[in-house]
Amino acid sequence: MVLKWLYPGMKIKRWLSLALFGLLLAALGVDLLIEGRLLGEFAASMRRLETMIFGGDYLRAAGFIIIFLGFSIMAAGLLKVFYSIAGALAPEKEGRAAEIIYNRHSLKRGPKIVVIGGGTGISVLLRGLKEYTSNLTAIVTVADDGGSSGRLRGELGILPPGDIRNCLAALADKEPLMEELLQYRFSTGELAGHSMGNLLLAALADMTGRFDRAVRSMNRVLAIRGQVLPATLTDVNLYAEMEDGTVIQGESNISRTCGSGRIKRVGLKPSRCLPLPEALTAISEADAVVLGPGSLYTSIIPNLLVGGVPRVLSKTGAVKIYVCNVMTQPGETGGFSASDHLRAIIAHAGRFIDYAILNTGPVPPKLRARYRQEGADPVAADFEAVEKLGVKAIGEDLVHQNEVVRHNPQKLAQAVLRLVFLSREQHEKTRFLNGSRFID
Repeated sequence: MVLKWLYPGMKIKRWLSLALFGLLLAALGVDLLIEGRLLGEFAASMRRLETMIFGGDYLRAAGFIIIFLGFSIMAAGLLKVFYSIAGALAPEKEGRAAEIIYNRHSLKRGPKIVVIGGGTGISVLLRGLKEYTSNLTAIVTVADDGGSSGRLRGELGILPPGDIRNCLAALADKEPLMEELLQYRFSTGELAGHSMGNLLLAALADMTGRFDRAVRSMNRVLAIRGQVLPATLTDVNLYAEMEDGTVIQGESNISRTCGSGRIKRVGLKPSRCLPLPEALTAISEADAVVLGPGSLYTSIIPNLLVGGVPRVLSKTGAVKIYVCNVMTQPGETGGFSASDHLRAIIAHAGRFIDYAILNTGPVPPKLRARYRQEGADPVAADFEAVEKLGVKAIGEDLVHQNEVVRHNPQKLAQAVLRLVFLSREQHEKTRFLNGSRFID
């Protein structure tokens, strides 16, 4: 196997030879300094030549110069070997090979963070966190029954892949083209409405025989920073019980048909569903568990209804953080303040949250007016009411200036990491954050 590195065309032999020449040259310099005791008669003729050139008085100086020259040549040769290998494995990243290797080792020293949710909300947080740590686990709801996910679920009998696809794309160590491919949605024909990532997960589920194996395969294919896990492998359906006693079946129907009514609670059918053991292990070993951001009743709480999850959350030594949405959601949380969001979580899963991160940044007037027409408003950051629930409220300006109201990935990730290190009293560990990047 070793000899294969010397095959023609590998562009390695020449640079290995250069490195070997540099090593021999450095050894000759050392031999000059110690007056021939290293190489003996092997270098006697070379020493006589150097004595003729430099004279006896300058042999030590010549030795130091030759050692420096030899090590420089050897380093250059080894560096060329490294870049030849890196260029063959990843031609597009050849010039950044050292940076990539350094960053990957740095990210492995990051805190262990579990993110629980679904939809596009947690993918925003994951995009920010992956720049600081690769010890990430995303636990994603599988109650979606609308759009492409719902169609694949009904036709193929697999778990809905859409939310998982979004998290995989967010964590993938990839080029932009790969993300565009995963998120590409067909617009015509029988595949209209389906995204390429959903179809890939469906194909892998058919090939491997199990949906969790399909997700693990995608984890490897995309070389993601961390892991993405479905909340359960049970084929569950979400329902909502309204305050007037009405029951709405199906995740996709809840936001669409709730109207002006208020949700009393949500549940899963079947109610007895178990999480993946890896998910419980990740929560138990985490430094932090983050809920949200995302739709309260359809993305976050469904994960907390899976058997065993609330119990592990209450027992883990991790700091538990809830990231409140920037805007209310028509049909789910209309008129909700931050404390209302927390009360809903407590009602479904008990008291386990330590911190709540609330947005205090302004929403641009044009966006605010547009969202108001849809029945959405900024979530009121009622700090006193939150703290009366036993949760420490943290205010941050987290609004991402775009055509839609979203959290800023970097600001949100840094807010989470500050709480992680504050709770662990490990301020000095902020130095690992992506090389020279610090958390203020």
